[in-house]
Amino acid sequence: MRIIPAIDIIEGKCVRLSKGDYNTKKIYNENPLEVAKNFEAHGIQYLHLVDLDGAKSKNIVNHKILEEIVSKTTLKVDFGGGLKTDKDLQIAFECGAHQITGGSIAVKAPEIFKSWIQKFGSEKIILGADANNEKIAVSGWQEESNKELIPFIQEYQEEGINYVICTDISKDGMLEGPSFELYRRILEETSSDDKKLKLIASGGISTFSELPELAELGCEGTIIGKAIYEGRIQMRELEKFIIAP
Repeated sequence: MRIIPAIDIIEGKCVRLSKGDYNTKKIYNENPLEVAKNFEAHGIQYLHLVDLDGAKSKNIVNHKILEEIVSKTTLKVDFGGGLKTDKDLQIAFECGAHQITGGSIAVKAPEIFKSWIQKFGSEKIILGADANNEKIAVSGWQEESNKELIPFIQEYQEEGINYVICTDISKDGMLEGPSFELYRRILEETSSDDKKLKLIASGGISTFSELPELAELGCEGTIIGKAIYEGRIQMRELEKFIIAP
């Protein structure tokens, strides 16, 4: 299972929120590149970079930080937040994004998102399926849609999506443990004999012991944020997990 630390950006700074509430913003570092280099130094290969300013303003904002991290580290970055147009996507890829994550766009402008899957392929486009009470949330989690989580994922599987990041918003930033049962159901209901969803678990990770459990469920990756920043999970623990067979 891939270990994917998260860096969330507001006003150029590395922050974390609780349950997506911008009023709970806590700044952990003024320099996201410094944080990214520290991850890299501990053997991390992947990074989940979220432009929270972009998510709120509905267009890409912090692409220069993406460009700086990609150019000064070897991290493979998936980038999300505010990607609403072909131009936003072009900027993200030109700035070095390895993959992009689309959430709100997949709900509000599905034809655009589907065209991205067709143009760039399923290895480059990740579906962001962020949910509250199993209803998809959009616009930086400021709005709840009427889309049911698992049918939403299944719909995009039919369009060719392989990678899905699923965040249970009620768990995000709360350090209370991830939604094991939800992920189990998603994997059961979206996988067939010839195809298995590449599910990336996100939200609520609080201890190192949860990681093998997510791997056992069949999650392809897990995104870890506050647990690292608050010292609940040590980087040396993650080093051992990364090099384990």
